[in-house]
Amino acid sequence: MNKLQDWPEPVIRVQSLSESGLKSIPERYIKPATDRPSLNMEEDPTNMDVNIPIIDLTGLSEDGNNLPQSTMDQISLACREWGFFQVVNHGVCPGFMDQVRETWRSFFHLPMEMKHAYANSPKTYEGYGSRLGIEKGAILDWSDYYYLHYLPLTLKDYNKWPASPDSCREVIDEYGKELVKLGGRIMKVLSINLGLKEDRLQNAFGGDNFGACLRVNFYPKCPQPELALGLSSHSDPGGLTLLLTDNQVPGLQVRKDDKWITVKPAPHAFIVNIGDQIQVLSNADYKSVEHRVIVNSDMERLSLRFFYNPKSDIPMQPMEELVSTDKPALYSPMTFDEYRLFIRLKGPKGKSQIESLHSPR
Repeated sequence: MNKLQDWPEPVIRVQSLSESGLKSIPERYIKPATDRPSLNMEEDPTNMDVNIPIIDLTGLSEDGNNLPQSTMDQISLACREWGFFQVVNHGVCPGFMDQVRETWRSFFHLPMEMKHAYANSPKTYEGYGSRLGIEKGAILDWSDYYYLHYLPLTLKDYNKWPASPDSCREVIDEYGKELVKLGGRIMKVLSINLGLKEDRLQNAFGGDNFGACLRVNFYPKCPQPELALGLSSHSDPGGLTLLLTDNQVPGLQVRKDDKWITVKPAPHAFIVNIGDQIQVLSNADYKSVEHRVIVNSDMERLSLRFFYNPKSDIPMQPMEELVSTDKPALYSPMTFDEYRLFIRLKGPKGKSQIESLHSPR
């Protein structure tokens, strides 16, 4: 693991670059022509009205699942067709969602020396960072971020959480508790929709010993957004992602039928997406989907990605109930710890990692 001890080059904060007033971005951030965003996508009439499904979770509570069958079917279709959907009436207070987002926005607007106190390393990624992957000379994304652990409790360390602005640790902690509960409720729905007992998927994650972490991405204004990406194309390596996105600025794009669809977030919705581990466990009944983030020359953007993950040392492989002679196991066993090492070393690379796991046939 020595190769993960430190970054290969001095870390440059993208926010500092943006605030310096530069007119063109450094070469390190210019994507190859094939990866650059098409910023006039909204003008394409075939994409104007397309959005990921928006699903009302009224009836899904800690006390039980009283969702109508039609809603269960909507979620099932979204998991199979899109790998993404938005949820509203999900049980998390809208005012609290705004408070959490603005608390983190305040953090990213603190003086740089205060944020530097939390600078991270590739060993754990915890803290304030500006790159994923440790390949020397890699083309970088136009974003800074903060990464922290909620679960397991052995990894939860308040000292690695920001102490400013005031009461932010309490707000961050409460947000984690709310999203652990929401993630658990959604896991039950996914499990039932796979034809399994409601706790089967959660048990495959390790039961009560699952993992949960948060990455807050900050995308500063970019003078040449047509050349850069805030986050390169990738599928999420973990289990389930719950995204609280910016309430003003769109940026998330999802790959669907070889087109990039710009997501239009519903007010106070969470965007839910399937990660690679659920693709493996479901034997590809549910699929993780490539997504990326575009940036903006006029407005900064902030998003909170909450990752609901399997216990890190359990081998993940297709659940036996979903394996048959007609559909043999598509993936070889691998622990989540082994799996996420790929993105930590190489950074986001489309779906190349999950595809490399296919069992030899």
